[in-house]
Amino acid sequence: MASASLADWISAISQLLFLLIFILLFLGVNQRFQVYVWSRDIKAKLAIIEAMAKDARKKTLDYMIKNKARDAPKLMDRILDFFVISPVDIEPTDIIKRLAHLLDVRRRRFKQAFQEAMPESDDYTRSKAETAAEISAALNFIYKFVRHLLITGEKTRNWILIMQLQLIMPQILRIADMYRKALDDFIAGTPIGDAAGPMVALRLAGYDAEWQEIEEETVYARATVEGRKAYIVKAKGPASSVGKPGYATAKLIEELVKKGEKPSLLITVDAALKLEGEETGSIADGVGAAIGDPGPEKISFERIAAKHGIPLRAVIIKMGMEEAIQAMKKEIAEGVDKAVERVKELIKRETREGDVVVVVGVGNTLGVR
Repeated sequence: MASASLADWISAISQLLFLLIFILLFLGVNQRFQVYVWSRDIKAKLAIIEAMAKDARKKTLDYMIKNKARDAPKLMDRILDFFVISPVDIEPTDIIKRLAHLLDVRRRRFKQAFQEAMPESDDYTRSKAETAAEISAALNFIYKFVRHLLITGEKTRNWILIMQLQLIMPQILRIADMYRKALDDFIAGTPIGDAAGPMVALRLAGYDAEWQEIEEETVYARATVEGRKAYIVKAKGPASSVGKPGYATAKLIEELVKKGEKPSLLITVDAALKLEGEETGSIADGVGAAIGDPGPEKISFERIAAKHGIPLRAVIIKMGMEEAIQAMKKEIAEGVDKAVERVKELIKRETREGDVVVVVGVGNTLGVR
């Protein structure tokens, strides 16, 4: 009797527990617990991103104050929330012209703000402060956007949104850390991976080349490459700048055509994101304009090449996203050597001696003369 009674009790308790668990599952308690765990994980990573954003702001302010900037905190507050509204694209007529205008206004406004804040500094120093401020703004935006998604998910009890956010948090954290590390390299003035294109241009032109400014923060030099008359274009260094390579190249080619020196080949050289598994510093060539641009610069290459029937070729040096904005690695420097040889090979194979060619080194010239 005692054993039977005990068995009955165990069976009753088991059924009660099963019923309780079923009710809890029906009420979604398990989902609420999971959302709680996900939210805790997101908040922990968000705190790390917040610390990165604050540290970046502090380093940028310290650099500006060290260089006698006026009202540096006030300027930083404005930069962190600065934005550009994309032009209307439902009516595509002259959209490139409108986008180019907005980007020019933004660039001039940034430059003017730092000229006013740091009147005693040179262009090189101001350019580094400007880039550092943009990195700080990027980290601040990442923090605010992730916080926005988290709060929205909690307010609306949207467990799918919180789940998706938690799943991509490691990737977001990696991007934030990438910007954090890049900040130190920019402030130090170290050439970065994205300077691969300008370095190729410098190598082709020669270290003793005479550079002439043809467009805002963009220069060109004459050189002889494989028996061809070459015009080499890149952003003006060693400041942190990408210049206006598309507009500069279009202007240069128009001048050459007027003089009866129509180019037989136009080559753009730039850094490009590699796929996972590909080697850093590996190179490839193709057709088109190699440039990471919202549109105005890239279309300038395409329009001028199409207008005069000039073959448009591209050489890319592959690297990861973090490698592109951080100090240049040995593998990328070796990739520059390979890219120089590939450009020479293309010129030799696709043009004849005495022809005119234009080579454009696209990228940030930080630390590159």
